[in-house]
Amino acid sequence: MKFKTSDQVIVRSGKDRGKTGKIIKIDINKNKAIVDGINIYKAHIKPSKKYPQGGVIDKNMPLELSNLSLLCSSCNKSTRVKYVGSKKEKRRICLKCKESVNEVK
Repeated sequence: MKFKTSDQVIVRSGKDRGKTGKIIKIDINKNKAIVDGINIYKAHIKPSKKYPQGGVIDKNMPLELSNLSLLCSSCNKSTRVKYVGSKKEKRRICLKCKESVNEVK
């Protein structure tokens, strides 16, 4: 899989097309990811211990991984990646600028 948590991505299609954000969580089985600040919907919450008043909150909903593209940190463009290195050390290389894609952790 080319995406990891805390990667910067850009949305390629949908209502938030062109927006960028950081991946919070990836669900490999469903092939979806939750991106911070993207695909936000309103959720109506019943009163509970966590939310004593109840009400309406903003909720991040998952996006298909096919609708996301990795954002290169050096050239600041959406790009595809290739893997270079041995089995112990695999690095992701940007196909546009040929630089290593930095993982921010």
